[in-house]
Amino acid sequence: MQALWFFNTLVHLWVSEVEGQDGLSVLEHRAPFGDSPPLHVHHTEDEVFVVLEGELRLQVGEASHRARPFDVLLAPKGVPHTYRVESPEGARWLTFTAHRDFERFVRAMGRPAEREELPPPVGLPTPEDLERVGKMAQLYGIEFVGPPLA
Repeated sequence: MQALWFFNTLVHLWVSEVEGQDGLSVLEHRAPFGDSPPLHVHHTEDEVFVVLEGELRLQVGEASHRARPFDVLLAPKGVPHTYRVESPEGARWLTFTAHRDFERFVRAMGRPAEREELPPPVGLPTPEDLERVGKMAQLYGIEFVGPPLA
């Protein structure tokens, strides 16, 4: 199983889009307290979250949800969404997608994990970083449409 450092998270690729016929991906994410990506839209695929440890606050469209272990939430294709890790000890969850793009974005922006732990924090991105990541995301059908959750 491949492990990647993806921004401030550790991602394990449990099922890769290249293993089956339908582009199914199952990724395990570990993230520290406060981690929150920009509000974004996947234009090509739904994203299913299954929380394993900790607590996430998920914003999907206009709805806000608290997700704890074994809660399942769908972020439909075309609907803006993001999350924030609310538990002090961090959180761990699975994401399921079925159109290859999210996994390919994670691979493109990630780097091999040097250890089985969270990466050293990368800090706040510069405007240039945000522009570069936004352009890369667009290649994979992902559009940033707002800020992370505070």
